[in-house]
Amino acid sequence: SPRYVFVDRDHSVYVSDWRNDRVMKWVEGAKQGIVVAGGQGEGNGLTQLSYPEGVVVDQLGTVYVADQGNARIMRWPKGATQGSVIVGGNGEGGQSNQLNGPIGLSFDRYGNLYVVDNGNHRVQKFNGNSNA
Repeated sequence: SPRYVFVDRDHSVYVSDWRNDRVMKWVEGAKQGIVVAGGQGEGNGLTQLSYPEGVVVDQLGTVYVADQGNARIMRWPKGATQGSVIVGGNGEGGQSNQLNGPIGLSFDRYGNLYVVDNGNHRVQKFNGNSNA
């Protein structure tokens, strides 16, 4: 089930595939997509996602995903087979280091990360100079 879409400068299209726990990429003109995050079944390992929602891709091709089911934001460098947790990942909750159903994310021009923390009815800002 496609959930969110992001189009980069090269017109590649990234789609979070909610039920298949992955993010897919289609380069312009492609007939088939490739998995760029997740795709190893639902779970909380660094190669896995659980109901991915929002997706953003930076100029280097790094994929950032709101991993809703795992209450975390993941970073997947271009070509990586596993990601890293950059926000959350400390269980669902309302503390400043926790998320509850993150569904959206965005960066400002200073590199600060904004996360739509749906279950906590808030938007959190994380400093771009730290791993938060």
